[in-house]
Amino acid sequence: MAAPETTVLVVEDEESFVEALIVGLKREGFRVKAARDGEEALALFDSVQPDLVLLDIMLPRMSGLDVCREIRTRSRVPIIIVSAKTAEIDTVVGLEVGADDYVTKPYRLRELVARMRAALRRVPPSLDEDDGGVDAIEVGDVRLDAGKHEVHVRGRRVDLPLKEFDVLEVLLVNAGRVVTRDMLIDRVWGANYVGDTKTLDVHIKRLRAKVEDDPSIPQRIVTIRGLGYKFESS
Repeated sequence: MAAPETTVLVVEDEESFVEALIVGLKREGFRVKAARDGEEALALFDSVQPDLVLLDIMLPRMSGLDVCREIRTRSRVPIIIVSAKTAEIDTVVGLEVGADDYVTKPYRLRELVARMRAALRRVPPSLDEDDGGVDAIEVGDVRLDAGKHEVHVRGRRVDLPLKEFDVLEVLLVNAGRVVTRDMLIDRVWGANYVGDTKTLDVHIKRLRAKVEDDPSIPQRIVTIRGLGYKFESS
């Protein structure tokens, strides 16, 4: 069951999906609010302050991608895109604008709920809370502060979406060692993740664009063919 105060904002214009999600998610213990178009979604997001957003792409008045971009300017709340678009480019674009996961319709409610719970488990603590004395990780000219949810590269602050931050943290903690693809997926998306592994590839590509001098010739996040990735400690 979900925590008693876990609120989900469902953004969907197909009434049959809205009704099914409200019934199914409430049965799983979530509190559910629903918006039928993009503009209503942003208004509800500000008033409700949900713990997670389930977001369709094809919406009236404002597309789901634009809604995702706008939410990302003000919050790191987990966003899962739920869409009938199944092409790889649609998944990539959704992740690039800040979504944490991408689920295609039709889907099984059990799978969707598992992904929601995995996303919620990865939410960083509030900056107002005690960070428990967690030290920052510094490897070369990359510094990650988990307590403050901040990353600096060559002394410059770099803003990372939640999943990119999590991937980088795992790589930095294991700097100099190979981190397998399975380990990264397990640590960041959870052991029960059933999505496409190209999600990881998108996040690695975007991380390289932010931490590498030349992303086309990565020197920090290097690929270990057939195994996974390694953050070079030198």
